[in-house]
Amino acid sequence: MSISLKRSPFLPSHPPPKVSSPPSLLTPVFAMGSSSNSSSDQKPAEDNGAPDFCLPVYSTGSEVLAKLQEKWKSVEKQPYPAMYSSIFGGITLDPAMMVIPIDDHMVHRGHGVFDTAMLMDGHLYELDTHLDRFLRSASKAKITSPFPREALRSILIQMTAASRCRKGSIRYWLTAGPGDFLLSPADCPEPAFYAVVIDDDYSQCKEGVKVITSTVPMKPPLFATMKNVNYLPNVFSKMEAEDKGAFASIWVDEQGYIAEGPNVNVAFISKSKELLLPSFDKILSGCTAKRLLALAPKLVEKGLLKSVNTGEITIIEAKDSAEMMYVGSGLPILPITEWDDQPIGDGQVGELTLALSDLLWEDMMAGPERTRVPYEQVSAT
Repeated sequence: MSISLKRSPFLPSHPPPKVSSPPSLLTPVFAMGSSSNSSSDQKPAEDNGAPDFCLPVYSTGSEVLAKLQEKWKSVEKQPYPAMYSSIFGGITLDPAMMVIPIDDHMVHRGHGVFDTAMLMDGHLYELDTHLDRFLRSASKAKITSPFPREALRSILIQMTAASRCRKGSIRYWLTAGPGDFLLSPADCPEPAFYAVVIDDDYSQCKEGVKVITSTVPMKPPLFATMKNVNYLPNVFSKMEAEDKGAFASIWVDEQGYIAEGPNVNVAFISKSKELLLPSFDKILSGCTAKRLLALAPKLVEKGLLKSVNTGEITIIEAKDSAEMMYVGSGLPILPITEWDDQPIGDGQVGELTLALSDLLWEDMMAGPERTRVPYEQVSAT
C-alpha cells in the first residue's frame, strides 16, 4: 500500500528570504524599522529586532487573485478540480478561488462539522449514509443547515459532475459561518456550507501495517461521536505513531476497552473466527464499518466466519486476535500485522481480512450503495 500526501503550493519549503524592496506591482505602506516620512536630517530608526523587509499591500482583489493563480501554475496536476461555497453560491473550478473567510467560526473556533464520500468509477459510494451522519453531526454541534437535505445532496452531485473527476473523494463542511471573531455564533448572519472534490487514486490495501497504542487522551463521547473539525487529538495520535515508526495508532478508553484509530474504526477476528468491532456508543459511527457489519454475514453463510458482533473488547483480547484491521472510507480495509512491536496472530495478513476487503471493494465498485454522477448534464464550456 502507498499513501501519498499532496503538499500545498502555498507552503514554503524554506523561510522567506529577506528582500530590499517589495515585489513588483505593489507598493508597501510601511517598511519595518523606518518612517514613511523619511528625510536626510531624520535620526535613523531604532533597531526593533524585526526582519528587514517590506510587506506588499494588495489594494484590489484582482491583484490577490493574480498572486494566488501564480502559485497554482507550478502545480503539475490540479488535486482539487471543483469546490462549492455557499458564500458565493456556486461552484468554482479555479483552485485560486477555493478559499473560505478568515472570520468563519470553523476557522477560529473550530465550530464546524464535516463528512466525506468516496468517488469510484464515476459513482459516489454511500453518499446518503454519509449525508445522514453529516446532518446528525451538525445537530449535535448546534449548526442548522442553510439548505434542506435534498439541496445539499444535489449540490454535492452537481459539484462532482462539474469537476469531471471520476475517481477520488468529496469532502464537505457545515459551519457556524463567518461574521466575527467572537466565541458565540449569535451574530453570524447564517451558517455556511462548503464542499470540494479531491482527485486521487485509490486501490485495495493488501499490505499489513504496524500500529501503536496511543498515549494521546481520547475525545469525550460528546465530541467523539460527532464528526467535527477539532482533530488536534487525532493529529497528535497519528504523529506519535509516525515518530515511533508505525503507520497509526489505537485508542484505548479509560476502562481499558478498545475505541478506534485516529480517523478510522478498528476490527478484529478472534481465534474462533468471530468478527468483532467496538460498539459505537463512545466513538464515531463509521459508515464503512457499519457497511462491513452488513456485508460480513455473507462469510458466515459460507462457513468462513463464525459470527459478527460489536461490543466491549479489552486490549488483552484485542492483542490475542488472529487478525486485525483498520476500517475506513479511503481504505476500505487496511490489514494490521503488528501492534506495539508484537505480531498479531502469525504476523501475516490474514485470509479473512482479505476476504472482508474483497467484500467491501466489490460493494464499492458495483454494489447498491452507489450514486451515479450525471457528467453528461454538465455543459462542455
